[in-house]
Amino acid sequence: MGQMSRISLRLPDSLHARVCQIAARENISINQFISLALAEKISALLTEEYLAKRAKRGLREKSRRVLAKVRDIEPAEQDRL
Repeated sequence: MGQMSRISLRLPDSLHARVCQIAARENISINQFISLALAEKISALLTEEYLAKRAKRGLREKSRRVLAKVRDIEPAEQDRL
């Protein structure tokens, strides 16, 4: 594993209590839980950024041509909202 940094983190008591409960239930340390939560949030933000960049490169007319190839049928029962 790479080098680790130490930070001091202030949490509201209610949030700290929930973190403790969930970390105990998952059988991991609070540090592990917070590291995983932070990694998930970073991943979500980077994915959003990536998709926004890709969307800017997209061509609306090309997308319409691709979507026009999709058959117009009702979804299966398990796929309906």
